[in-house]
Amino acid sequence: MSEFFWNRKKGSPELNAMLEIFSAEYPEKISAEQGKRELVFRKAAAGVLKVTNGKEKVLIESGSLSACARGIGSAMAGCSAKESTPFRTLGVMIDCSRNKVFTLEFLKHYFVRLALMGYNMAMLYTEDTYQLPGEPFFGYMRGGYSMQEVKELDAFAAKLGIELIACIQTLGHLGQILRWNAYSKVRDTSQVLLVDAPETYQLIEKMVRFWKEALSSRRIHIGMDETHDLGRGRFMDRNGYENAFELFNRHLGKVNEICKRNGLSPIIWSDMYFRLGNKNMDYYDLKTKIPAKVKARIPKNVQLCYWDYYHTDADFYGDFIQLHRSLGFEPILGSGIWTWSRCWYDHAQTSATVVPCIEACRKSRLKEIFFTMWGDNGGYCAYRSTCAGLEFAAGLAYGLLPNDNRIFRARLNAVWGADYDLYLAVSDFSRPLRPGGAGAIHPEELLWDDPLLGMVETSLRNEDAKLLPVYEKMMREISEKVASSEPESSSELQVAGALADAVAAKIRFRREFLKAYGKKNRTALKKVANELIPAAITMLDEFDARFRADWLATAKPFGLEVIQRRNAGVRARLEEARLRIFELLEGSIDRIEELDAATAAEGIPGAPSNPYSGCASL
Repeated sequence: MSEFFWNRKKGSPELNAMLEIFSAEYPEKISAEQGKRELVFRKAAAGVLKVTNGKEKVLIESGSLSACARGIGSAMAGCSAKESTPFRTLGVMIDCSRNKVFTLEFLKHYFVRLALMGYNMAMLYTEDTYQLPGEPFFGYMRGGYSMQEVKELDAFAAKLGIELIACIQTLGHLGQILRWNAYSKVRDTSQVLLVDAPETYQLIEKMVRFWKEALSSRRIHIGMDETHDLGRGRFMDRNGYENAFELFNRHLGKVNEICKRNGLSPIIWSDMYFRLGNKNMDYYDLKTKIPAKVKARIPKNVQLCYWDYYHTDADFYGDFIQLHRSLGFEPILGSGIWTWSRCWYDHAQTSATVVPCIEACRKSRLKEIFFTMWGDNGGYCAYRSTCAGLEFAAGLAYGLLPNDNRIFRARLNAVWGADYDLYLAVSDFSRPLRPGGAGAIHPEELLWDDPLLGMVETSLRNEDAKLLPVYEKMMREISEKVASSEPESSSELQVAGALADAVAAKIRFRREFLKAYGKKNRTALKKVANELIPAAITMLDEFDARFRADWLATAKPFGLEVIQRRNAGVRARLEEARLRIFELLEGSIDRIEELDAATAAEGIPGAPSNPYSGCASL
């Protein structure tokens, strides 16, 4: 007998369709036949959600289908709720262009849980990863979605109350397709389309028509961000220099007409208008100057998307929202659940930016917000780890406080079967390693750092390099937490544990290698070659296997080769380091040049301090 049941005769067709999916996904929790307690639904004011637990019934009062779905998630978690959200749109953006193209099965699994958290919109970011009729290179060897796949996903999302929106590119970020000679006529630069070329708009028309037919939403995100070299390539060769504002607006006008002909309302990333208004091309310059004639030519039916994953000050978000409004547009805001250039969801960075962002949106009465989850640098984040960030962000949007951990824990466990505290502990992966330096070093950077060149390690300042043993200890602690979490950890946790072991083993190898070489200690060098390098290779192989299993459980196989090559490259270089040690000990070489070069660089002005001084020939 399931924990809850509902009466089909009392439910609307939309509610019944959604509950049928939930009951199929959680048969032990929800059933239309019989259960311990009845789910009773009542209409409430827009944005309102109230969940009242009783012995025989759970009353869910909600102002929308998405709020109702969130209420069901609360009921599954055993939580009462009295929440509200000012957001008409609460969405996510899923990157399907940076190697990882998710399977339909995984996206359906993901969408069910998005609905139970209260999300009602999802964007699929697809630069070239869709099969465009008449354009065989779109999606070629990239796992591109077919029309039928997108339609199937759209129909599924609609039953969950989720609006599925295409998020494509119609100007820049098209390097994957422009590398093919077949697109030489539409290529301005390696990333940007050629403005004014008739072939450019013929191609864009095909793009827009694909998504018009594939999706039921009449909104389409057409991109156009970060086109820094707009008009600086073949366009300039042909026509000479032209003001980028003029180029951008003219192109947008033409693409907008294509959208209008196809009955679609376009959204664009807003950064280029703000970048072009200052010499440094800084998106976030509050003093940027956008000429009045440029403002006047921005099509009024286009929605500007203000994206910001970085600021930690609510006032800044508020000011920038007002700058968009001063252009005459009500923006949609794209914040970030940090997944890019990381192997695991980064809670510290997400919390630092999402909390003030939502606070500012509430004060500014902004109605639409979504959270991007990018896949920069290979899309290697264990994607289910995002569940903690998604639950956190949705909770804030519905009025919870950042420290309402009891509710986050209960809901995450019920909806995702995940341990909120553990997932946040693993996110310490992303703790900056160089607090005194610029940026941060993450575990995969240390793992993929060349074992002989050690470019990442030698870029550390002396005071930061001292943190390496601390970081190694943290990796071992994370591995132990994952190992003890449950008998059979989820695939993403297995990836995290294996990565932690591999990074710890590599840090130890590198430390002992440099120490032994610097002291000319033959016995220690033999230990490095015979024990530490084989141990590091074993851990690397385990990570590679776990990573592969998680990837194939969530995504199409295309793109996996990029990460496997990185791992294989490190493995080959570890073998090379071992061989080099044997050659040194045998006397066939008298030094390891890479280690000596790192020491020599210390005297070069502007070079990083080498934390391992004293390396010298044996």
